[in-house]
Amino acid sequence: MTLDSLTGSNNYFEDFTVGDVYRHARGKTVTEMDNVLITNLVMNTAQGHFNEDSMARTEFGQRITFGGITAAMVIGLASQDTGENAIAELGLDGITFRSPVFHGDTLYAFTEVRAKENGDRPDGGIVEFAHWGVNQRDEVVFEGVRRVLVRRRGAAERR
Repeated sequence: MTLDSLTGSNNYFEDFTVGDVYRHARGKTVTEMDNVLITNLVMNTAQGHFNEDSMARTEFGQRITFGGITAAMVIGLASQDTGENAIAELGLDGITFRSPVFHGDTLYAFTEVRAKENGDRPDGGIVEFAHWGVNQRDEVVFEGVRRVLVRRRGAAERR
């Protein structure tokens, strides 16, 4: 199944099939404000994010975006389709930043359904998603695995 729209009625636990791969519809361009605001908010003041002069003399040639921003944006783009009926976010694993992200890059998200388990709650089941993000040049910039407790369709109808 390939998603060609943002969210819909097919994102309950029962609707995810192991092996499905989604290309999420939206993209997000990383702005300088994203980097400055969030990096300061979490008190990450590494020169790589703030010192243009210093970074001009590196292999990157410019400031790079804080990896936490990259992860948040990719997972956020994917969550529009994978998390609308989330009961709880259970964990993130295997976070890898494969290429640097710069101000002005546009990120897109892809997801593969890796595993499903019933769990011990009658109202939801656990879905394991592999997420990856690419930039406008189709370079992979982020990879990670996310486990989510997703509402079952019947439980949603009883609410």
